[in-house]
Amino acid sequence: MSDIPTRRLGRTGIEATVLGFGAMELRGAQSGRHRRPITPEQAGRVLNDVLDQGINYIDTSIDYGTSEEYIGEYISDRRGEYFLASKCGCLVGAPPVAPGERQPHVFTKENIVAGVDQSLRRMKTDYLDVVQLHSSPSMATLEADDVVATLLELKAAGKVRFIGASSTLPNLAEHVALDVFDVFQIPYSALERAHESVITEAAEHGAGTVIRGGVARGEPGAGTGAEDVWAAYERADLDSLADGASRSEFMLRFTITHPDLSTTIVGTLNPDHLAENVAAVKKGPLPDDVYAEAKRRLATA
Repeated sequence: MSDIPTRRLGRTGIEATVLGFGAMELRGAQSGRHRRPITPEQAGRVLNDVLDQGINYIDTSIDYGTSEEYIGEYISDRRGEYFLASKCGCLVGAPPVAPGERQPHVFTKENIVAGVDQSLRRMKTDYLDVVQLHSSPSMATLEADDVVATLLELKAAGKVRFIGASSTLPNLAEHVALDVFDVFQIPYSALERAHESVITEAAEHGAGTVIRGGVARGEPGAGTGAEDVWAAYERADLDSLADGASRSEFMLRFTITHPDLSTTIVGTLNPDHLAENVAAVKKGPLPDDVYAEAKRRLATA
């Protein structure tokens, strides 16, 4: 049994480890803006290490290149050990896009159902624990394509257990107000706090909150384009509050200190980084005084 702390994923009743795994890192060199080669051996090693460390929430997407196939290949035989979330609206059969471009998303019933069916085949499972709308579609899109009805049909058919949305403002607020989504995936970190209050709003509506970007897309120099974001860390002099911890550890603990967070997904291919992230969340949230001071400094940074 894992000794990573767990939190209730809203009304789903799922007890998710506070640290989840973001499987975007398994997308390979043919998909995404920041493309890195990955071998099957690397994928199998990190996925099994994730489960061996006790993490029980894995998030992926049709858009994430080879990610779903690797999950199916290497840990489908351990399906009872983790909750599995993927996404829909991603265009099934779309070719890889050029670096810096985004994949198209289509929310017709035909494409959503085809996407879920493809995910089930790829990951060798009979059901997804959560399927999330990808790319924060507008309310006009949801209404035009009767998207919620399609998701509820998939739920009734047993192909998905819960429905959610990977959303950002301004559409996120409208998605929350619908009171139909069980889970929201929301970007948030100490350095990108625009969604801080809407995380609470989502939780107040009974939804689980899955936070992405909780360590600000990696530390400076990681090749993620995060340098401008990390300038705020410098201005706020958060190193002086970290008590010798790495910046990634401090950021991760800041993220899980949000009282309405259910889990935060962090991706890596590096076993050492994975172990460091697990160790960080086991330390728990930041002390109240450190958290308050960090927020005070960031507000004026």
